[in-house]
Amino acid sequence: MNSHSLAGHHDALLVDLDGTLIRGSEPIPGAAEALEKAGLPVVYVTNNASRSPRDTAEHLRSLGFSAEAGDIMTSAQAAVRMLAGLVEPGARVLVVGHDSFRVLARQAGFEVVLSADDNPEAVLQGLSRELTWSDLAEGSLAIRTGVPWVASNTDSTLPTERGLLPGNGSLVAALRAATDREPLVAGKPSAGVLSAAADLVGSTRPLVIGDRLDTDIEGAVAAGMQSMMVLTGVHGVEHLLLSGPGSRPTHLAQDLSALAEPADASRIDAAPELEGTVEDGVLHLDALPDGLSGPGELTALDLARSAIRMAWRYGVATVSTRDEGLRSRLADAGLGVG
Repeated sequence: MNSHSLAGHHDALLVDLDGTLIRGSEPIPGAAEALEKAGLPVVYVTNNASRSPRDTAEHLRSLGFSAEAGDIMTSAQAAVRMLAGLVEPGARVLVVGHDSFRVLARQAGFEVVLSADDNPEAVLQGLSRELTWSDLAEGSLAIRTGVPWVASNTDSTLPTERGLLPGNGSLVAALRAATDREPLVAGKPSAGVLSAAADLVGSTRPLVIGDRLDTDIEGAVAAGMQSMMVLTGVHGVEHLLLSGPGSRPTHLAQDLSALAEPADASRIDAAPELEGTVEDGVLHLDALPDGLSGPGELTALDLARSAIRMAWRYGVATVSTRDEGLRSRLADAGLGVG
């Protein structure tokens, strides 16, 4: 990979799965090829705790990605690591989640129990498509005793080929409502899971790539890592206007093909300067100068990066323009303006 490319500025890629590389059982077009072309170590960092690292790697390989179990860092793995610092070795643990989560807990030396009547000393919770009311009931009873409660992640939705489905965060919300307690969260946006992922490949200059501001990007900011948000999953350009400093990506790109482009091409703080003024909390953009208005000069996404850069600078979340051409091109990038 060219040293001037975005990939050439980093020594590893920490990549989200759902919404970034895949949608349910389908790969996102071009994603596997872009990772291969980047030529960097890849750690697949997923908040989906419903598959084991081995099964996750097998699933990725079936979709054309080069992945082994040792390349995977799941939120379930991060949760087990977190729990090890909260309870004694061999503690009794109730797992509200997939069987693969129970396997990870046993491999870490914990005694996995199936009922609140077994006096668990902690509760682990992760996504399972087979989860029942009875499972939630056992978790609720155990959590109400005051033991540590560690959730693998709190993503409210899960992107699939059919659309957004309930994620683990929706199930965590049920137990939160039933127990009046808040869980500790192991996966993204926790910095720990990304730091552990970087350690897997000895990376000191990783790039975090994901589609969600509240998990992938917020986690990268917390870990002090550069990040790229792609527009293939949950969040779009309009969400960036509302994002605070703790969830702002370094780069914004349509997809992973940006890894082969110059680093500044997708970097938000390197976006071209536009002219505009701020009045009553609204950024009013002027018409583009003739040199920037041609169809070959700036793409719609370039203009969106510029608008976002200015909005962040002035601390506003609303953009307006009287120029119909500029409004149309920003809309093409998914940024509606007044």
